[in-house]
Amino acid sequence: MALQVVGAGFGRTGTLSLKTALEQLGFSKCHHMQEVTISSKQVNAWHAIAHGEAPDWDDVFEGYASSCDWPSCTYWDAIQRHYPDSKVILTIRDPDRWYDSAMETIYPVSNGVPQWLKWLSPRLRKGVDMICTTIWEGTFDGRFEDRAHAIEVFNRNTEQVKAGVSPERLLVFQATDGWEPLCTFLGVPVPEGPYPHVNEAADLKRLLKVVRALRWLPHAVVALVVAWIVF
Repeated sequence: MALQVVGAGFGRTGTLSLKTALEQLGFSKCHHMQEVTISSKQVNAWHAIAHGEAPDWDDVFEGYASSCDWPSCTYWDAIQRHYPDSKVILTIRDPDRWYDSAMETIYPVSNGVPQWLKWLSPRLRKGVDMICTTIWEGTFDGRFEDRAHAIEVFNRNTEQVKAGVSPERLLVFQATDGWEPLCTFLGVPVPEGPYPHVNEAADLKRLLKVVRALRWLPHAVVALVVAWIVF
């Protein structure tokens, strides 16, 4: 199966809603970071790519009809060239709101996983390393906490996609645009019901609370053992 739709927008620009929409429209499955984190094959493949191994895009996207979000959006140009008949969707958002959202969710989650948990799970360790290498160290030069720099990178990506894809293959899209421009671009009927709005931020904030709690777990266990021995 050749990839039919290539997402070029950064995470936290409505990519999970787009994944849901594309799958509803028949472009299933849609590759997304959610797909990567649950698959050892995907984690291994993207980890190797992050560390310089030449990608086999047909193998990476086997079984997928579309893609969006990180890590694939990092390589949007190579992917759209590999699949010349694909269409490209650039999801965008107000840059300041995008930065605030990323700083409150995916950045602290990926950087907050405790070392002991990564030691217990090789897949988790590889996944976190891939995310940090691809996104925070690669895309944002290790300077994501520098707001001005991160927003500059975000805006640069928008302009590079617009300049690098022919207009007939490119849709610049916001979730608030709804079904009509997306369906017109893809040449499919507009479905009944509203465009999906998946509240991924709420789930990520809950996950962040769990991650922060897990950082203290070893200390709590040690304290309980000491208390048991003493008392």
